[in-house]
Order: sequence, then C-alpha cells, then structure tokens
Amino acid sequence: MMKKISLIAISALALSACNDQASTGGAAGGSRQEIRIVGSSTVFPFAKAASEAFAKADASRKSPVLESNGTGGGIEQFCKGVGAESPDIANASRRMKKSEFENCQKNGVKDIIEIQVGIDGLALAESNQGAKFALTTADVYKALAANPFGKPQTAKLWSDVNPALPKLPISAYGPPTTSGTRDSFHELIMEAGCKTDAAMKALKETNEDKYKVICTEVRSDGAFKEQGENDNLIVQKLSSNPDMIGIFGYSYMEENASKVHGIQMNGVSPTIATISDGSYPGARKMFIYVKKAHIDKIPGIKDFVLEFLKGGVVGGYLTKLGMIASGDADYKAATEAANSLTVMTGTDLK
Repeated sequence: MMKKISLIAISALALSACNDQASTGGAAGGSRQEIRIVGSSTVFPFAKAASEAFAKADASRKSPVLESNGTGGGIEQFCKGVGAESPDIANASRRMKKSEFENCQKNGVKDIIEIQVGIDGLALAESNQGAKFALTTADVYKALAANPFGKPQTAKLWSDVNPALPKLPISAYGPPTTSGTRDSFHELIMEAGCKTDAAMKALKETNEDKYKVICTEVRSDGAFKEQGENDNLIVQKLSSNPDMIGIFGYSYMEENASKVHGIQMNGVSPTIATISDGSYPGARKMFIYVKKAHIDKIPGIKDFVLEFLKGGVVGGYLTKLGMIASGDADYKAATEAANSLTVMTGTDLK
C-alpha cells in the first residue's frame, strides 16, 4: 500500500513540475527556436514580409512560421496557454475583444503586449467589368442584414434597397465569422448603417444584445457568400462574377487594381488618404499580440516586433505592399510598448 501511495505522490509531483514549466514558458518554450505566428489573413502578407526581412537581417535566425486562420481563430489559439506548443504572436485586423482577453487570462496567458502595426481599410469592391456601384452604409445594411431594422428581409435586388442602384440581384462575397474582417464589417459598415434609424440607436441604450443581433446579423439565404480566410479568392470570384461585390482588406484591392476597384461609400472612395484620415467608413487599425512569457524563451521575438514596426513607417517596405502607416502618436505608443515590453491591462477593451 505504501509503495502505491509513493508512486502516486511521485506522479503528482512530476505533473506539478510540468504544469509549472508550461505556465511560465520554461523549458517547454526553449525547445522551439522559430517564432510561431497565427491569425488574420489581412495582416498575413505584412507579417510574411516582416518575417522575410527579419530572417534576412541575420543568417543565424530561423524564419518565423506563419499560419493564416483568421483573427478570431488566431486569438483563440494564442489564448490556449503558454509553452512551445502554443503560438508566440497573434495577428489581428481588429483589437482583441474583452471576452478574448478574459479567456487568455483564464488559460494562464497573463501578460500580453499589444502592438498597433498599421492601418488598413475594409474595402467594398467590384470587378472592373461590373456595374458601377455607389453605396451608403445604410444601403449595405438594408441589403445584407438578416432582419433590417428588426423587420423581415425582403430585398432581392439592389434597386429594392435604393431605387438609384442597379436592378441586379443582391450578391456579395465576404469573410467568415472567424475573420477580423468580418468583425470590422459588422462594426464599421453594418452597425453604421443600422444606426441611421433613430429607433435602433435608442435600442442600443435599452437592449444592447437585441441591438447587436438586429444590426450585425447577416442574411443566410445565399445573398451573402462566405469565402473562407482567403481574400485573394474573393478577388478571383469577382473577376468571374462582375455583378457581385466583395468585402476584404484594402491592401488586396490595391494589389489587384487591374481586376477590381473600390466602391464609393457615403460619397467617399477607399484610398490611402481617406483611410488614413478616417473619412472612409471602413478604416481600421491592425495589431499583433505578443506573449511576454515567450520573449526570453523563443529567440528573436522582440527583434521581430521591432522589424515589423520599422517596415510600417511612411515609405517603409510594408507601406509599399499596401499597409497604411499609423499616425505619429500611435506609432510612438507601439514602439514604446515593444521596447519596454509593456503589457496591456484590458480595462479599455469592449
């Protein structure tokens, strides 16, 4: 009996030691030499370019391993824990949500560094061969909401929404629910259109859960078609379906200007200038989230973050790929957070 108790005690001690090691990113973290990055498909091409510059700058460095699985999916992976089996960095085309931060904390991912790496635009685009749309956020909401302003969705044609629009079937390619682009679409376009109705603005104050459903739920009758975490696929779809619109990051639109162009919204076209100054409705900030517990265990994380920021300045190699540089104040805050390894408190998250 004593022998059995001793074996149980030894097993418990070993398990405790493993758990302690994993919770601090100890030897488990040190067993991996390359940086592992997950998350946003929008941020992916910029992270890839920064990874290439990071590895090229020092031959002893291993190239980071990147996975494009969407902002939501990436942050979920990031928040599962610390240690070699978990990602070091999550790319995000929106800020981390309060619920995501709390999930991180619950799973032992306590110290998270938030870095704004630049700005992107959530662009609505169409084929260069297609009808010439000019939309408002209200038009988009009325066309794509499951229950616009709380009423059944009956619109079939764009002209049903607004007589000035083409008599074409409402049809849009867009990102899945795991994507930060989808979250941005809900917040920047759908909600903006929904709040043009006074009753919806009032509902937000009295019943925010109901307001969120009415203002952000997208119709599921086939008018909105999810295309996975590949924005380039949406560009390809628009090329072969010129009467449809697509929803994706501005950088992909600019990269494929020979095939697609941005749709004017609220009288403003998506350009670097209108996204930078916030006059285009789809302007959004892009972030990376870094585990502080991994910085001393996985080589080069801090250097990679600084490389990312260096590429995102005005005239930097990332801006030449379509990223829009952060404003001076945001860039200064990001650089200070990267150098001092300042962790976020999460108190201002929504």
